[in-house]
Amino acid sequence: MEELLTLKDLLLQGNVQEALVIVEELEEMSRNDIIKTIRSYAVVLLLHLIKQKAENRTTRSWEVSIRNSVLEIQRENKRRKAGGYYLAPEELLETLAEAYLNASNEASLEVEEGRYEPKELEKLVNREEIIYHALNLISPGESS
Repeated sequence: MEELLTLKDLLLQGNVQEALVIVEELEEMSRNDIIKTIRSYAVVLLLHLIKQKAENRTTRSWEVSIRNSVLEIQRENKRRKAGGYYLAPEELLETLAEAYLNASNEASLEVEEGRYEPKELEKLVNREEIIYHALNLISPGESS
């Protein structure tokens, strides 16, 4: 990465202020990657929760997918060395809300073999209920 080479040069020159700006940019890039990964797993998690609710049933495959998505979100969100989490519960909630539209679009292709358009599917499920259910599954100390 070009940023690391620039950072090294700035540190060798003793230019700590500009080096700190680059460190902040790198931190933001890393955080954005983590959020993107969490959002991707959130889409899968929400997709299966929507399918469960809309079809009023579940399958072993959906259950495993839900568990795996929860575990991956928990892993991605945990700060390994510093401790704590990258995303606070409010930020996780926001990320789930952002992922919901994608999950709903995908679910419309799968629920009852694609019978519903996304708008029709919205009438069958409670968006907030599904999002909060997902948040509860992801929250530390909770797992399915």
